[in-house]
Amino acid sequence: MIHAQSSGAAHLNRYRRITQLAFILFVFLIPVLDIFRFDSATGELIVLGHVWSLGLKQGFYADQSISGAAHVALHFFLKAILPWVVVLSVFPLLGYFFGRFFCGWLCPEGALFEWADYLTLKLLGRRSLYGAKGNDPDLRKSHRALYGLITLLSAVIIPVCSGIALTGFVIAPKTIWNQIMNGDFTFGVKAGIIGVSIYMLIGSIFVRHTFCKYVCAAGLMQMLFGWISPVSVRLKMDTARLGECTDCKRCEKACFMNVLPRKNKRDISCVNCGACIDACNKELEGRGLFHYSIGDSTCLAPAENCAHTTTKALSQAK
Repeated sequence: MIHAQSSGAAHLNRYRRITQLAFILFVFLIPVLDIFRFDSATGELIVLGHVWSLGLKQGFYADQSISGAAHVALHFFLKAILPWVVVLSVFPLLGYFFGRFFCGWLCPEGALFEWADYLTLKLLGRRSLYGAKGNDPDLRKSHRALYGLITLLSAVIIPVCSGIALTGFVIAPKTIWNQIMNGDFTFGVKAGIIGVSIYMLIGSIFVRHTFCKYVCAAGLMQMLFGWISPVSVRLKMDTARLGECTDCKRCEKACFMNVLPRKNKRDISCVNCGACIDACNKELEGRGLFHYSIGDSTCLAPAENCAHTTTKALSQAK
C-alpha cells in the first residue's frame, strides 16, 4: 500500500473505471433517450428527440434557376454534409489535444477488452490466450472455479446486453423490449442482437487490443493527430530522476497495450490510461517517475508527481 500523500495519484485507475462505466451507461441510454438513433420502421433519423430531415420536400427545388440550385445545394450542405463533418472531426480533435485519452478512459470496447484480459489473467496467469509475454503481471492463479463462473456469465451477459443496447440505435428500444417481454422476435431484432453479440464475443476472446492497435478507425485518428500535435496530452517520465528507478518493471507489466514507458518516447499504442503512473507510485511510495504532460514539456498531472519534476528534467525530455 502506498503512502497517504500519494493517494490522489494512486487512484487513477479507480477514476478511470468510473469514467468507463459512466460512458458505457451513456452509450446505452443514447437510443433510449432519443439522443441519436435511426428508426428503421419509419426511416427517420432521430436527433435530440426530433426527426432530422434534409428538408428537401417537393416544391423546395421547384426554382430551376441558378439561384434556386445554389439554395438547394447550400441547404443540402448545411443539413447533410456539415453535420457529418462535425461528427467525424471529433476524434481528430480529441487526438490533437488529448492523444488517445478517449481509448484509455472512455471507450466501451476497450473496457471490455481489459475485462477479458483480467479474467484470462486470473484463469491462466497471463493476459493472452496465445501464450505468456514478458510484461504479464505477476499474479497468482487463485479461485479459478469462481473466476471460471464469472467468465461464463460475462461471455453471455455482456454480449447479449450489448446486442440489445446497440440494436436500439436502428430499432426503437421500446419495440425491442416489448419483443423481449413477449418472447416474440422479428427478424430484424433477432439479427441485430445475435450479430452484435457474436461480434462482441469473438472480439473479446480472440482479438482484444489488436483491434485497438490496427483496426479501430477512431483510435487510429486519435493516434495520428496525437502523434503530430505539439500540444497533445502525453505520458512522460522524469528523466532527471532516472537513477531512482528500481527496475521493478511494474510500469511495463501494468500496460495492457504492451508499451515500454521507460523508453520515454511517443508510442502510437499508448492510450494515456495512467496505469504506469499508478504502478510507479506504488513502487516508489508516491514519488513516481511518470506524469501527464502537455506536449513534451509542461507537467500536467498528477500533482504529486509534478512536484518532483525539475527544469532540468523537462529540458532533457524535449
